[in-house]
Amino acid sequence: MAEEKLFAGHAVRRIRRAYGLTQGAMADTLAISPSYLNLIERNQRPLTATLLLKLAQSYDFDPRTLTGATPGGGVDAIRRRLSDPMFADLAVDRAQVEEWIAASPDAAEAFARAFDRLSGGSHGGASTAAGGVPIEPEAIASARREIERWRNHFADLDSQAEALADELRLANADLYGAITERLRVKHQLSIRILPFDVMPDRLRRLDLHARQLQLSELLDPASRTFAAALQLGMLEAKTEIDALVAGASFTERAAERLYRRHLSSYFAAAVMMPYARFLRACEATGYDIMLLQRRFGAGFEQIAHRLTTLQRVGQRGLPFFMLRIDKAGQSSKRYAGASASPLVATDRRCPLWHVHNVFARPGTLLPHLVELEDGSRWFTLSRAVHPQTAVSGGVEAEFAICLGLDAKLAVPLATARGMDLKNGVATAIGLGCSACTRPECPQRSAPPTGRVLVFNERERGMSPFTFDQLA
Repeated sequence: MAEEKLFAGHAVRRIRRAYGLTQGAMADTLAISPSYLNLIERNQRPLTATLLLKLAQSYDFDPRTLTGATPGGGVDAIRRRLSDPMFADLAVDRAQVEEWIAASPDAAEAFARAFDRLSGGSHGGASTAAGGVPIEPEAIASARREIERWRNHFADLDSQAEALADELRLANADLYGAITERLRVKHQLSIRILPFDVMPDRLRRLDLHARQLQLSELLDPASRTFAAALQLGMLEAKTEIDALVAGASFTERAAERLYRRHLSSYFAAAVMMPYARFLRACEATGYDIMLLQRRFGAGFEQIAHRLTTLQRVGQRGLPFFMLRIDKAGQSSKRYAGASASPLVATDRRCPLWHVHNVFARPGTLLPHLVELEDGSRWFTLSRAVHPQTAVSGGVEAEFAICLGLDAKLAVPLATARGMDLKNGVATAIGLGCSACTRPECPQRSAPPTGRVLVFNERERGMSPFTFDQLA
């Protein structure tokens, strides 16, 4: 069997330095030459499964950390940051960036975080807006970085949730009924559905004095099941969740609480959609989201989120990313998963992307084939959703949910049948106007950063801004 290749030189170097070893000493332990280890650390040779096993046997570390995010989001993300006008006089090419990440991964990550906090937020991690006003508070950014470090797949939680789901199915074919009974018998908690006028400002509340999990009548059946599974997870997966939170070593209490909430929600979704059964259903239906909703009694957003988590070793699903945005284009959820998509890395988006069109077409699932400036193609599915929080005369929240993956991998999707994903017509989009250099876009709202504006009073192009094509 061919060995799976993994480029993780920065992580190997970090392990070696943590143990105070020279390349020669570590190479002896791994039974390879120092020159070969040097190539591995510089990401010029892969870390094979055999070497990964030797590393895990020789040093005390979690092998899953080697698949974490590349410092700064990788070479392309660092280069997008370096395209800022403040670096215009520097000729930093791709080779230099690759060497920097390989030699000083922590310094590259530090630069990326500092730039994202102080810049316009359209090049890499996108955590601030113009003027230095945070788009994403540090607590949220910290929690999201930890989620992406695991690629939003937590194997231990998935395994425990899967075993629990099987046990619940044996007790009662109705999952909500089975969870309700388990909470009552094992944890002495009953579930009570309360009218809106009794609990007007909450969807869920745990009343320990009354030993009740109180749920709002506004919640639909899928949301009630999720809320019950969430409570069960907080009780029965507490040890595993505590370990993951402790391993994250957050410096802010808020980040820790946000991460814990994500893990509890992850467990609840894994109970509703057990990994193996859910993946089999995905592959059998061509990832038909509507069918998956009915089969697992879940909402559209719950299915979309679950699709970003299917990264079990030896049993992987397609690498989807997910975005949730409001009508103003602000994102409240974004998970890159294993997709490594630049469409998730920024908080600025192209208005030509159909994710913005779903608000005018409620209930419609919009497929869209898009192409970025680097030539990469992405197949996306977008739909508007309405959380169950509104009553007559109240504000009804509305969000757009977007799922996407590399177009080369979208062939199995039912929604992509009949489309020429490789050579068919794709909409040319960018990563926000300030980062996009397409010259004749009539939708352009701002010129790209780092480009000189060109004025000619005798003519006008398709775009309201004409700029020098050379950076």
